[in-house]
This record gives sequence, structure tokens and C-alpha cells, in this order.
Amino acid sequence: MSESTIYAASWLINPDAPPIAGGALLVRDGRVAAVGALSELRGTHGAPVVEFPGCAIIPGFVNAHTHLELTHFPSWRLRTHVEYNPRRFVDWIIQLIKIRRGLRDEDVLASLREGVRMCLESGTTAVGEIVTNPALAPRYHASPLSGRLFFELLGHDPERFRGMQDKALAACEATNDRFVNGLSPHSPYTIGDENLARICEAASSRALPLAIHISESREETAFVFDTAGPLAEEFYPFVGWREHLMPPRHCSSTELLDRRGLLTPATLAVHCVHATVSDAETLKQRGCSIVLCPRSNERLDVGTAPLHLFKKLGIPLALGTDSLASNDSLSLWDEMRFALDLFRHDLAPAEAFRMVTSGGAAALGIGAFCGSLEPGKRADFQVVGNGGAAAEQVLERLVGEGTVQEVYAGGERYAG
Repeated sequence: MSESTIYAASWLINPDAPPIAGGALLVRDGRVAAVGALSELRGTHGAPVVEFPGCAIIPGFVNAHTHLELTHFPSWRLRTHVEYNPRRFVDWIIQLIKIRRGLRDEDVLASLREGVRMCLESGTTAVGEIVTNPALAPRYHASPLSGRLFFELLGHDPERFRGMQDKALAACEATNDRFVNGLSPHSPYTIGDENLARICEAASSRALPLAIHISESREETAFVFDTAGPLAEEFYPFVGWREHLMPPRHCSSTELLDRRGLLTPATLAVHCVHATVSDAETLKQRGCSIVLCPRSNERLDVGTAPLHLFKKLGIPLALGTDSLASNDSLSLWDEMRFALDLFRHDLAPAEAFRMVTSGGAAALGIGAFCGSLEPGKRADFQVVGNGGAAAEQVLERLVGEGTVQEVYAGGERYAG
């Protein structure tokens, strides 16, 4: 007979649902078997009860855009003596490449492990992770996390790109009970037009979701529109791509990707800082979701995404931390609170909470097994303090002042 446990707290809170006072969930075989008031579950299920008085049980957070491989970036920067602080987006990219070139496999593995730990300790139980090396996939599978792995694709040379894509597609075929797969065409400025067509064909024929950095910087806008600016003049020569400079496209990143058939309901548009009204309308029409990374955008000084526009059009939204190459932490609590301050006139606590729970899961296409505490889903949840006893504005208090006490992934307590 399967073992079951009831977890109870002063509150159980799901996105877009009234808080349950004295709420509880029944966990069986790593999944949520029932949700309700403790008095109800205790009366119908003969299972032991673990209580967290004065706390709230909420879903594990879903970080919709991460690069956990870069978690040790701050220490790598110091170790390699490339510790200047870039003032421009292109300077940052070049610095990142310089540092990555000097890394060993064991450096990346240690960094990835630390990223997993930092996610779990801050209440994140699922990620939309960009993976540069498909050989790393088993490392994610062995962790307590779940989510979607997007295998990164970039470059111009057809032969090298074909080899990269073949490895990514092979990795996508590997099944796992906690991670599903997808592709990540890096951005419109790092992939040749012919290769964009190859990605479209591969993704559509295999029904693979895509995650793409879109309109992150002014430099990208200038490059895509007329092949000008620092990306053309400094970045392309630095990586040896000068011969691959394209003629001016006279369009935005969104328009370019739309022409290539890469914008679909399975496309995750990351950043979208410089998306125009026309771009946003296209993303809405194509059914795309958007992941905002406001702290990364602020750190790189690339601007602020037009959240009010995305909300007005009803585009599905999620939050991501990006990486520690452009952020101070991997905590979605930090990201959510920063976003609420930055977008104080456009974002409510309940909306931000949805972006890091059910909204993030929906954007990644994993809402069937995470993002909320419902029967049949993975038992991924956080026990959070500082909720208080009053029913009025309990969610607002938790979003603003909550502190993570315990984290459970697949019904197992994360002990670090």
C-alpha cells in the first residue's frame, strides 16, 4: 500500500484561488492526492500529519528562464582576471565569452550543482533552463528539480551548426519523468538565416517548443534592422564572424523570427525589452508567451520591458532570473519583489505570484504537472513564514515579506 502524508499549515495558497485557512495537502507517491482543509483531509484519510503552524503552504516556484551553468560566473570573473564591469551590452557578451573559453568541464558541473542548490533553497522547484552542452542533461535529471531543458543553438557555419543541432535533437529524444525538452535558438543576432530555417523545420516536425532571446538590447535592434552598431563592429569580428555579416533586414527581431516561422504558441520570447507595439501584437497573434527578467535588464542597462503593453494585449507572462552573469541571485522571491517595485503601477502581487507559479508553468508547457497544488500534480511546494493570522491580504503579505522555511520537491523534503 502506498505511503501517504498530510502536510498542513495556517494557510494553503494557490494562484487564482481563495486562500484556504487551515489548509492541507495529501501527498502520495510524490504527487498531490488531495487538497482542502486539514479537518476534511484528516477525516477522510488515515495518514500522519506534519503541521506548520503560523506558515503558509504554496506551490514551488517556476523560474521560466535560467542559465544555471553560469552560477559561478562571479568567481570565474575574479579567477580569470577579467573582472572589469562592462558598461555596454556588447562588452558584457565579450567578457562572458572570454571567461567561458577558459573553463573546464568540472568548472561547469560545479557551477550547475550550485545553481540547482540555490534554486531549491529559495523555493524554486522547476526551471526553464538553457543548456549549452547536451551532455549535461543527465545532471539535471539527477537533481530534485523538474521543468524543461532548452538545448541552445547558435552560429553561422552550416556544417558546425548541423552538428550542434543533431546533438541537441538527440538529447531531445531522451525521456525523463521530470524534465521535458525543447530547443533554444539563442537570438536573431547569433544565428544565420539559413540556420533559422533549419531550426524551424526541426522544431515543427518534432513538435519541439522554442525559447529565444528577443529584443533584449538596443544593440540587437540596430544590428537586425541595418547590420550596424557594436554587434556588427565589435562582436562579430571578436568571434570570427565578420564574413557572416548579413545585409540589412530592415525589420525588428520579432518580424525576422516571424518571417522564418519561429513564432508559435510553443515559443517562449525572453526579455522583449525593446518590443514595439507591432512586435507585441505579432507575439499575441502567434500565441507566444513572454518571460520577463527585470533584474538582469537593469544590471545590463538595456532598458525596461513594456509590461503595460503586454498586459493590455493579454500576452501570457512569466518571470525568470536569467543567470548570475547578470543578476545577484537566483531567487524568484527577489525577482518578484523587484518587479513589483519596478512596475508598481502595472503589476499587482497576485499577478506577480501567478507569473512565478501557474504562469511560469504554462509558459514552459509544463502546467500539467507543476505550477499549482492540485491532485495529480507533483508535490512541489514551499512552506513560507510571515503570512500572519489575518485572512485579509494574506497573499500580499506573503509576497512582500514571506520567508522560505521548507521546500519539498516531488514530496521529498529538500535538505541541501
